[in-house]
Amino acid sequence: MHRRNLLEQLSDYLHRHPQEQETVRRFIDFVQANPRCFERDCWAGHVTGSAWLVDTTRSRLLLTHHKKLDMWLQLGGHSDGDADTQKVALREASEESGLTVHLLRTDIFDVDIHEIPARKNDPAHFHFDVRYAFSAADDAYVVSEESMDLAWVEIDQLEQFTVETSILRMRDKWQQQS
Repeated sequence: MHRRNLLEQLSDYLHRHPQEQETVRRFIDFVQANPRCFERDCWAGHVTGSAWLVDTTRSRLLLTHHKKLDMWLQLGGHSDGDADTQKVALREASEESGLTVHLLRTDIFDVDIHEIPARKNDPAHFHFDVRYAFSAADDAYVVSEESMDLAWVEIDQLEQFTVETSILRMRDKWQQQS
């Protein structure tokens, strides 16, 4: 029951983005097969929530220089048992930036499945990441303990910070909608 909302959202996402069928089907299969999919100790993988967080002009994206992964990425994190992935993404964006953020649309903006390398006591595993679009109420972020740094990046210049395929895919979706 706690997975039903996400499964419905994923089905809607697949309808809107049939070209991503392989990824979305894998995501749906994972959620259906793993009742503990929202727990970070589900080592087959776990569901995470992320934020495509734009500024008030909607021309810049807030990226974090992630401490553990040493990469520029979107804000986001673990569900920690919370099946409301939209709420998870909102919480993570607020906690990691110190900003007041507002949801721009209720449907899933993007999904991604990526492997997280083994680290300390954690084995390599997959993050099944659900992304939502948000805007920040202002620009004055605060760097959290999870980040080396944060930066507002012009959306059309993302390659200067990252070549991460999923971030560039989100940029393309964002530009197609704008």
